[in-house]
Amino acid sequence: MELHGSRQASGRRFAIVVSSFNKEFAEGLLRGARAALSECGVGDADVTIVRVPGAFEIPLAARHLIMTERFDAVVCLGCLIKGDTMHFEYISESVSHGIMAVSAETGVPVTFGVLTTLTEEQAAARAADGPDNKGREAALAAVEMATIVEAIGGLGQA
Repeated sequence: MELHGSRQASGRRFAIVVSSFNKEFAEGLLRGARAALSECGVGDADVTIVRVPGAFEIPLAARHLIMTERFDAVVCLGCLIKGDTMHFEYISESVSHGIMAVSAETGVPVTFGVLTTLTEEQAAARAADGPDNKGREAALAAVEMATIVEAIGGLGQA
């Protein structure tokens, strides 16, 4: 037996948590995520967007969204750009571990669309409209994981 995810998500509900920090790049990621969900058949009414102040706040918002039991997956979006201090490393590591922990502890897919770049140019390239948009990739991963989790859950009924 081999299970695969699907990119058909009509009728499924998704939350997107997006950081307001580095807003220009975060908005590009959000456009990519929304376009991907739409291409997968997800209607606007089935997408909830939650804006948080910064990337550090993303995991907590994702956890609270999951606790509502309304969402099949949560897409996390933000942008961190390395500066002259260690702050970038601390926040990047905390956010990535926090997102992973929320998903592992709840069993709900939570995808990582938080850019961790060295320059604004790198961030712009990854948040630009088109197929390489990292928000798009995170949303597609959320759709596939939601359908995989559902398929795995069906194994217990067989």
